[in-house]
Amino acid sequence: MDFGIFILMQQRNKHKTSHQILRDAVEQTRLADELGFGAAWYAEHHFSNYGMCSSPLTMIAHCAAVTRNIRLGTGIVVAPLYTPARLIADVAMVDQLSNGRLNLGIGSGYQHFEFERFGVSLDTAKGRTFEILDMLEMGLKQPKFSYDGEFYQQPMSAISQRAVQQPMPPMWITSVDPAFISRAVKSGHHVFVSGGDGGLEKLAGTRALIDKVAQAEGKDPAAVPVGLLRAAYASNDKAEVEAYLDCARYQRRIAVSLKRRTAQIADDYQVEEGIVEGEPSLDEMRALLPVGSIDTVIERVVKEIRTLKPVHYCFQTQMGDFDHKTMLRQLETWAKVIIPAVRQEIANDPPHRAAEPARELAAA
Repeated sequence: MDFGIFILMQQRNKHKTSHQILRDAVEQTRLADELGFGAAWYAEHHFSNYGMCSSPLTMIAHCAAVTRNIRLGTGIVVAPLYTPARLIADVAMVDQLSNGRLNLGIGSGYQHFEFERFGVSLDTAKGRTFEILDMLEMGLKQPKFSYDGEFYQQPMSAISQRAVQQPMPPMWITSVDPAFISRAVKSGHHVFVSGGDGGLEKLAGTRALIDKVAQAEGKDPAAVPVGLLRAAYASNDKAEVEAYLDCARYQRRIAVSLKRRTAQIADDYQVEEGIVEGEPSLDEMRALLPVGSIDTVIERVVKEIRTLKPVHYCFQTQMGDFDHKTMLRQLETWAKVIIPAVRQEIANDPPHRAAEPARELAAA
């Protein structure tokens, strides 16, 4: 398995300009590449300070030019906000520009606030996403294709840009909706999930769901490639840990207010931070998340990997107004201390090992 970073690019109270935030994200990516991380992921958000990256594909095209080996992922493309034919062409072009290092993360979105401003109903997001998944697979794999769906129609078309990775860049479907997991399993795509602010119990539930869906599809559950996103921070400096937890709580408060449509806009696109009903305390977050001392984080990451059995584990770097230089040091801590220790712990018993193909056929 490998490890990655996830960059949301938040702007908390205009602590930094959007330009500074983008430059910091590029620097984190460049360092992650130098340190040997497997992937860097970029979120997509619009019209608020929750995330300052409106185009993860554009971000990848830029970062491809300043890195050499790290894979670069959309985390995620909010599929219903795109014109399918343009998305297909952009995906292929960015895969070319990155020389085949693109990870294509796809999701249906969740913020009414964004959808309303694009003139798209969130109620149709699931159906639109399934159709776009169809079209991405057809447009990237076939010389030409047509499509006639409920939401999208495409006359016979040839997409002139062709991806370097064949038959298409690896797709990571981001959802815990059984229907989307089923689609990922049937098509051989990755399932990408977030642990949120839950602990091992939540991850165990997610693993059980993936196993159940895979078995229903006649597939070996161990062969389903799973990615995990976590808010994680390791330091023996308690003040750093507290600052990270504060930023994690800030992110959750903004995300929940946008999802529940209770967000209050204070200045332009700045969402006011307020206490959210039912939110966990900092002590509860500290107990559930892989945050704390270096030894604590190593232990928790190992347990999370053994529980969910992912092939990719990424942790969230920049949240809220967390100090950029401190985060760069955190990347070094993960690369030089945490990841080697975790790998050593799981080396003799890889938790994501798939069963033999013959067993899968027999089970089917």
